[in-house]
Amino acid sequence: MAGSYDLVVIGTGPGGYVCAIRAAQLGLKVAVIEKRATHGGTCLNIGCIPSKALLHASERYEEARHHLAGMGIEVAPKLNLAGMLAFKDQGVKGNVDGVAFLLKKNKIDVFHGLGTLVAPGRVKVARDGAAPEQLEARSIVIATGSDVAQLPGVDIDEESVVSSTGALTLPQVPKRLLIIGAGVIGLELGSVWRRLGSEVLTVEFLDRILPGTDAEVARSLQRLLMKQGMSFKLSSKVTRIVKNGAQQKVTIEPAAGGTPIGVEADVVLVAVGRVPYTDGLGLEAVGVQLDNKKRIVVDARYQTNVADVYAIGDVIAGPMLAHKAEEEGIAVAETLAGQVGHVNYDAIPNVIYTFPEVASVGKSEEELKAANVAYKVGKYPFTANARAKVNKTTDGFVKILADAGSDRILGVHIVAAAASEMIAEATAMLEFGGSAEDLARTCHAHPTLTEAVKEAALAVDKRAIHA
Repeated sequence: MAGSYDLVVIGTGPGGYVCAIRAAQLGLKVAVIEKRATHGGTCLNIGCIPSKALLHASERYEEARHHLAGMGIEVAPKLNLAGMLAFKDQGVKGNVDGVAFLLKKNKIDVFHGLGTLVAPGRVKVARDGAAPEQLEARSIVIATGSDVAQLPGVDIDEESVVSSTGALTLPQVPKRLLIIGAGVIGLELGSVWRRLGSEVLTVEFLDRILPGTDAEVARSLQRLLMKQGMSFKLSSKVTRIVKNGAQQKVTIEPAAGGTPIGVEADVVLVAVGRVPYTDGLGLEAVGVQLDNKKRIVVDARYQTNVADVYAIGDVIAGPMLAHKAEEEGIAVAETLAGQVGHVNYDAIPNVIYTFPEVASVGKSEEELKAANVAYKVGKYPFTANARAKVNKTTDGFVKILADAGSDRILGVHIVAAAASEMIAEATAMLEFGGSAEDLARTCHAHPTLTEAVKEAALAVDKRAIHA
């Protein structure tokens, strides 16, 4: 037996490593198990962090090509794709090394290998070329995250037909990129390669992009992305991909049935979502219950139907977001230490890192209508914001939804160049039950983009100053 612990966490993505660190801070003896050679899970290794690095770099490239001259800065940029990918890898390494340092700093024992539940309170760690080890644990947290969702009949080779993983390492810019799925991953990675020179066509089964997002926001973003050069084929499905030399012959049909068409692409990106990573964990052996989507079923304290086995993050119900997993990890750690852990799911922000960015927290208009909630709307465009005007980033708006009776903020939606940073104050307002009037009365620095948030709050009461 390798050791006995208060807590063993399987998976060191954002949920797992945060859970482990918080538990260690609270005095628990903690071990983590990670199948990768590096920590950070999908997010840091092949997801959030590398994609944001490429989004940032490609934005700077496009800015240099098309926008700096208008500011009196004349340059002639040349794309060095290998250098850009190295920049991405450098950022990833800095982050995963940082997690390793934090685990060591907090005296957390690390085991690399595949973690499997073999009995209540017992986990096996299997490693290539080495005898398996067994750990005893008073509590076990499963934080194994999610994997790429497969599309039936489509084989991903990570070269010509790629997932989000392969789309982060393409050795050359594809002339034509076809994306299956107009969700967050498809739009973000499509934005990267469009800026670098690809012709991008996105095929979506539904009649809109970004399902689940406020419909007005989704329509606005689609118009802006089309203006930038991206193309969309909605209410459509890909039924066949055939290699034709270096090209991919893609058959597209109407979702409701009809005449198919054929298009060619150099690379096809399959971005139809993610699925919980629950296979091979030994869940059946100990009787852990799964739902019909292979997610682990947990109670309000994140405990499964098996005593002292917990689960957080992408393997349970809810949005597959790194920060959601982090909050759940902290809640579990504090619960195990005898405190009260809690996550407010009405105040979990969501961000799409296109340009402009999209950020939201709380309810959409469609959700409020479906729940028969009477609400007021305050909107403010960035065309009226002084900082946006001088920065020439006037695309987008802020929309605030407030309860018609109490004025309590129910949802905030932002389309803006810095929406990811601006959503934090809205999230804080929701967390503390703030009203539109509270936000409208809060002094905002001038000139800033966040003044648009204040103006939208004023607009709830139809008294925006600068509209």
